[in-house]
Amino acid sequence: MSGLAGRLGLLRPGSGDLAPSKSRDLTLAQRRNVGILLVATGVVTLGLFLDQTPAGLHTTFRLAMSPAGHVPSVVVPSLATEAVTGVLTLLLGVLQLVRRSPRLTYLILSVGLAAFGIAFLTWAGKGQTVNFVGLLATSLIEAVPLALGAFSGVLCERSGVINIAIEGQFLIAAFFAAVVASVTHSLWLGLVAGIISGGLVGLILAVFTITYRTDQIIVGVVIDAFALGLTSFLLQALLVPNQTALNSPKVFQPIPIPLLDRIPVLGPVLFDQSVFVYLTVAILIVIQVGLFATRWGLRVRAVGEHPRAADTVGIDVNRTRYLNVMLGGLVAGVGGASFTIGLTGQFSTDMTAGLGFIALAAMIFGRWRPMGALGAALLFGFSDSLQFTFSVLNVPIPSAFLAMFPYVATIVAVAGLVGSARAPAADGQAYSRE
Repeated sequence: MSGLAGRLGLLRPGSGDLAPSKSRDLTLAQRRNVGILLVATGVVTLGLFLDQTPAGLHTTFRLAMSPAGHVPSVVVPSLATEAVTGVLTLLLGVLQLVRRSPRLTYLILSVGLAAFGIAFLTWAGKGQTVNFVGLLATSLIEAVPLALGAFSGVLCERSGVINIAIEGQFLIAAFFAAVVASVTHSLWLGLVAGIISGGLVGLILAVFTITYRTDQIIVGVVIDAFALGLTSFLLQALLVPNQTALNSPKVFQPIPIPLLDRIPVLGPVLFDQSVFVYLTVAILIVIQVGLFATRWGLRVRAVGEHPRAADTVGIDVNRTRYLNVMLGGLVAGVGGASFTIGLTGQFSTDMTAGLGFIALAAMIFGRWRPMGALGAALLFGFSDSLQFTFSVLNVPIPSAFLAMFPYVATIVAVAGLVGSARAPAADGQAYSRE
């Protein structure tokens, strides 16, 4: 591996990744943007939340799935909690503005945003009970298809192929998973059908973008439109008249892991979930290790950064891209199957509702890395689950405002306001030896 890396001249010593043309370190302006963001959130907490919170109210955070759970709830004074977290966020912002070193910037940002999140939930649940564990569990469930779609995008784009077709892969996989599971009465066969159908859509994407070198964006959009039209037609023509026989699959039930599911707070969230959550974790580990700790991963990243240089040392660029795009389709197929046999128990028109594009945004927000993509998916899943929580608490915030958050966060990331976001250098570029 080291010999190949040296011949390519692409590895940055000690980084384990392909070196871009310029440093990924945060610039002074970006570090200041982090400080400004934290100061702004602190001001909002101290100015808006405190003003709308009467004295004497308390917020209860339930740390068990049910009120009768074995973990006691935590009751905090609403006003005091908002004041402490607001001051902490503000001080972290000021500290970031006066610091000169780039070290610990992301740690400061994470702590500050976590403090703001606590203040936000405290304000939203003042005088009421916030089911904190339920919120986390729902966030994880909402994040699963987003994470799988983002992993699909990482596999494709690390090899240099833009995958706009994640939405189409979701729809096709969800449809066939529901049909096969209904006909065979086997959820596992339905899952296999979803995975295979997602891989076939990936193959179609690969043929047009790699072999025929068609514009990757256009092909992805066409596949999405085709998948929507095809599944809508088949739903009306086949599934609606035969709802019981073709569109009534069961769903995977949660599988508790003995002992681990009894861990306070985290147990019900992480270790009492459906097979799709566990599959997502397994896929994450495989992709993370495969891309950054194996010869295969080095070759994939070389193809995505410098295909001509990779070709000169004997790497088959197009074959590598074919393999990755098809693997990405298989992973997206798992995500698509989760909609029907993991959540709803039936297929409906446009049931993915654009989540394939949100998954693509999560990939960008996660900087084309599996761990980052998972973090972004969890963040987006959390914002989505807040809509339900806030409706229960009667919080006067329009649900459409919360739905905007993933897109706003993506714009912030792509604009580089809190760090650079750089795609693989050859992403979207067809390759030919000619």
